Amino acid sequence: MFDATSFIQESAEKMTAEIDDIAIIACSGGVDSTVAAVIANQAIGDKLHCVYVDTGLMRKNETEEIQEMLAHHGLNLTTVFAAERYFEALKEVSEPEAKRKIIGELFIRIFEEEQVKVGAKYLVQGTIAPDWIESGGGVRDTIKSHHNVGGLPEDMTLEVVEPLRDLYKDEVRDLARKLEIRVAERQPFPGPGLAVRCLGNLTPERVEVVREACAIVEEEFEAAAEAGKMEIPWQYFAALLPVRSVGVHGDVRAYGETIVVRAVQSMDGMSARYSEIPHDILAKISTRITNTVKGAVNRVVYDITHKPPGTIEWE
Repeated sequence: MFDATSFIQESAEKMTAEIDDIAIIACSGGVDSTVAAVIANQAIGDKLHCVYVDTGLMRKNETEEIQEMLAHHGLNLTTVFAAERYFEALKEVSEPEAKRKIIGELFIRIFEEEQVKVGAKYLVQGTIAPDWIESGGGVRDTIKSHHNVGGLPEDMTLEVVEPLRDLYKDEVRDLARKLEIRVAERQPFPGPGLAVRCLGNLTPERVEVVREACAIVEEEFEAAAEAGKMEIPWQYFAALLPVRSVGVHGDVRAYGETIVVRAVQSMDGMSARYSEIPHDILAKISTRITNTVKGAVNRVVYDITHKPPGTIEWE
């Protein structure tokens, strides 16, 4: 049986011995990176510099919430506002793997800029077992490309430390509860953020549409679960598809895109089954989305694909 207390102690001791200089950690605000950051902070204290990169691809109000949470745990945090850099680098890029590579490489470059400022030698990551298992065999340089830093460039100068790499999500959540981290039950969120939920070209306008849609899905599912109308899924979100269809807004015909709502139940993300959501809840979500982003979205559909054959995210 997994012993969270022993793991925290042993992991902190290992990092104390392994990290002999300044380290940087990517704090995305998710449970994996936050657990890694808190344990690393226990291990090396002032030698740890936490960096949160606001890529412009975050969920609604996410930056403010993450800053507040990490400050509560006493982490030394630097926030880099990099939305303009990301959207410029991703301009007219629609191929999923190309997006991930660009996001990952820019992420590392930003970290290297911070490394120069603080003299960091190490990069701590919140990589967990499903990330590298799904990448094809556990070699560190083939980390699953849509997680964490999005694929590591060959010329990266930082040494990587992955304290959670042999753990599964349920075990990481046990650690988060033991460490009293409030995102212990937070659903997974991919490293490249809303980029993998906005299929096709990434523009600030299209990302804003999927940001609003994701917020609505989260609000409605959580309210319904709180009211006892449904079981909260393991992961739930919206994705914007570059599929246009004719719709009607008032007395005017409109040509808008499609939002797909995705919700699954899973233990560790390795496999998943779609969640059976009551139709009245889906109907309310559909109405809210089409009213909120009026003109941009004409249709809302629900994804009933298991994993396998599908993946949880759409890209």
